Amino acid sequence: MIEALSEPKCVNEVDTWCNTVFQWSENPWLAKYADMLIAKPLQILLIVTVALVVRWLAHRTIGRLSQTNGKPPKLLQPLREQRGEALAGETLAERRSQRARTIGSVLKSLASFVVFGFALIYALKVLGIDLGPLIASAGIVGVALGFGAQNLVRDFLSGVFMMIEDQYGVGDWVDLGEATGTVETVGLRVTTLRDVNGTVWYVRNGEILRVGNSSQGYAVAVVDLPVAHSSDVKKAQEVAGTVATEAACREPLSSDVLEEPEMLGINQITSDTITLRLTAKVRPGQQWSVQRKLRAEIKRAYDVESIKPPYPAGRLMPNSENHQS
Repeated sequence: MIEALSEPKCVNEVDTWCNTVFQWSENPWLAKYADMLIAKPLQILLIVTVALVVRWLAHRTIGRLSQTNGKPPKLLQPLREQRGEALAGETLAERRSQRARTIGSVLKSLASFVVFGFALIYALKVLGIDLGPLIASAGIVGVALGFGAQNLVRDFLSGVFMMIEDQYGVGDWVDLGEATGTVETVGLRVTTLRDVNGTVWYVRNGEILRVGNSSQGYAVAVVDLPVAHSSDVKKAQEVAGTVATEAACREPLSSDVLEEPEMLGINQITSDTITLRLTAKVRPGQQWSVQRKLRAEIKRAYDVESIKPPYPAGRLMPNSENHQS
């Protein structure tokens, strides 16, 4: 008992925690374990405090770089932006904001992982724990988790590269293979589309093998015009070309058509139909609207010029059934 309460040798060492604690408390036991009970916890507390401050500064910086404030986020300025001319206003702002938020969340998670990872390593060193076996065990666990969650990792990495390369964004009309529609959200794991019928599709990023984007650069409105074999084909081409050119110079088409429509001529000949094709370079995402309007204008002109359709009124199309009683 007397030996247990005897003064440890470290109390005679000046400027040590053992000496300081013994002078303050005159307790040999506290002095003997002062390094374990006070010094090391304080060092770990300092490491954690510094890590939290560094993490807060990193998140604050990333958050500021991700803010729009009516302008493109600074976080996106070094990255390429693939956006169509049709995107403007709220859609473009939402596209940029969502992209910046997603990339910012990845950077914040990465910053937290790096900061707390270094903090953990330093804390284990303070406690005197050998890091070699721990790192080896962590590597084995990481490999096992990688095999078990490889689909999740693939989705995540695919989402990161899609964001960085700006393959598509909110408001784009895309074809992802299994689903086609307007992009509503782009996440790190799942992309959300809404098709023309209003159905929402959730597509895993790792399952996207190809992307067809109709909202980048420009689009082409393709108008196929079927006429009868008995019609004057040359006249039909001239009428369609003239009407399309005049319509493209007037509202509402003038703001969507980028170049003068071009009549390509005969595109297909069948036993019943001659199909003419006309194309026009338009703003991305406006090709379907332009096609509908051009068809309506050309149909009215064909009626005036008596250019007949392939199936006269009252005649049933081939392979159709007459259910009249």
